[in-house]
Amino acid sequence: MKIVFLDRSTIGDDVEYERFNTLGDVVFYDTTTKEQTMQRVKDADVVVTNKVVIDKAIMQESSLKLICVAATGMNNIDLEYAKEINLEVKNVAGYSTASVVQLTFALCLSLINSIKVYDEFTKSDGWVDSPIFTKFNPAFFDISGKKWGIIGLGNIGKGVAIVASAFGADVSYYSTSGKNSDSEYKRVELNKLLQESDIISIHAPLNSDTKDLINKTNLLFLKDDAIILNLGRGGIINEKDLSLHIDNSNIKVGLDVLEVEPMRENCPFRLVKKSENLIITPHLAWASVESRRKLVDGIYQNIKEIK
Repeated sequence: MKIVFLDRSTIGDDVEYERFNTLGDVVFYDTTTKEQTMQRVKDADVVVTNKVVIDKAIMQESSLKLICVAATGMNNIDLEYAKEINLEVKNVAGYSTASVVQLTFALCLSLINSIKVYDEFTKSDGWVDSPIFTKFNPAFFDISGKKWGIIGLGNIGKGVAIVASAFGADVSYYSTSGKNSDSEYKRVELNKLLQESDIISIHAPLNSDTKDLINKTNLLFLKDDAIILNLGRGGIINEKDLSLHIDNSNIKVGLDVLEVEPMRENCPFRLVKKSENLIITPHLAWASVESRRKLVDGIYQNIKEIK
């Protein structure tokens, strides 16, 4: 059996790959372009991809038995055609929940406590020249007693809800599919969630229900000092609308996902003037060492099951 990893660099080197040699002949590519995909896939029995697109044309010209997606989301695979030709596609679900929850709060706490601002202050002459031992501007607030709204109450959203509740927040959620009715937390409509929440975190997939879900119209519902975090998918928030709203309000924003990744040169967020109110991380919420090891364990098991 020939196994091809198309974009190993998106998984990293601090995981164990040697075991895959017991399953067949393994070829690793750190990255694969669209133009290279066909050549690298056509003789493979199993392909492992994180972000490389496997479409109908590639499936038609290959002899694949299994596509392993090195992620939970499978929007880079033509799932309809795979089903039509009985080509198995397997992802790894639930491997990154703890990691995403953790980064959600890392972003939130960094913004609430203005960590960037205070770090720069203490490393400059500002603190050296200060007549007092501390600094109160910008002020920060407790999560306890605040309203935390969650968009997308799946496994990750529930994990965030548990931690937010432990901080003493009042948690509510909006179901993007309209099908989630978790009795443990209050379900509200989107506009109500935006109006009432002090902190909003997004943990939803990108689909027809969520594309541009947050836009120039409903951004106006936000409290002026609200915090909004997107750890779902880029495209759920309209980037141009959000970048303008950051500069025209006092909201703070934490993003781990963008519509185009890596960030393109003309990304609207590069023009934001209130940069202290914006933190962007490079789509790494899923990627703790432990999560990536669980991911590779899942990929190995998925391949092993077809032998």
